Amino acid sequence: MSVDAPARSAATDAMLPYRVVGRTPQTRDTVTLLMEPIHHAAQQFRAGQFMMLYSFGVGEVAISISGNPAARDNVLEHTIRAVGAVSAALHDTEVGGVIGVRGPFGTGWELESAVGHDLVIVGGGVGLAPLRPVVLGALAARDHYRRIVLITGARTPADILFRDDHTGWQPADSIELLQTVDHPAPDWDGRIGFVTEPLAQLRLDPGRTTAFLCGPEPMMRFCAQTLLRKGIAATDIRVSLERNMQCGVARCGHCQLGPLLVCRDGPIVDYAVAQPLLATKEL
Repeated sequence: MSVDAPARSAATDAMLPYRVVGRTPQTRDTVTLLMEPIHHAAQQFRAGQFMMLYSFGVGEVAISISGNPAARDNVLEHTIRAVGAVSAALHDTEVGGVIGVRGPFGTGWELESAVGHDLVIVGGGVGLAPLRPVVLGALAARDHYRRIVLITGARTPADILFRDDHTGWQPADSIELLQTVDHPAPDWDGRIGFVTEPLAQLRLDPGRTTAFLCGPEPMMRFCAQTLLRKGIAATDIRVSLERNMQCGVARCGHCQLGPLLVCRDGPIVDYAVAQPLLATKEL
């Protein structure tokens, strides 16, 4: 999978105003915002790319797109967890509020290159948000793929994202959904533990499996190692890298990871690229 820099247009670099037209709380600290452009058409994007979102008077932060790139409905969808001043301000934006948007930036999951394969999709915590476009894209073209397995992990049942989507993700056994939590609630009767446990139990066809991983770096590293032991090639394992992206256009250098500038060469790379970088402490 290539990490060549995607082409940019003037519209990509410009900050454009979007109005929040929908707001869906996901968990106690995470919300999905639906945004429409005010004076222009919505930017087209690929699954896995991110936007730079600006809360006026507060600042700007990189947020992955969680909507369906094939929808063509002139909206953007972002799932935002409040973890700092900027993300908290974006999280708290009410319907009718205006957010500045630059992008899209970065590489994508390139789902189309996995046609004819089994798909293994593993999301930890809010890492499920950048993977949601993969799930939506695969289900929209269900006959292009073989088996689809989605493994999600969360701290508690209350931290599970996209609950409203889950019933629609499983019609006629079109997808295998395996959920696990670190700390169960009294009424939780599902799996308990890390996402690596159900992943290790899967029987996979290593020559015809493509994996998509997003979550904390230790989670992605352990999941990738599990897949490598099952015979899946590192080039068929895709991960989403996260670094401090401040400009989005490979000029400031804040997101450097070894030879990569994550805003340009990532965030999606295959594990053959990521493995030596994630194995180096403090990099």
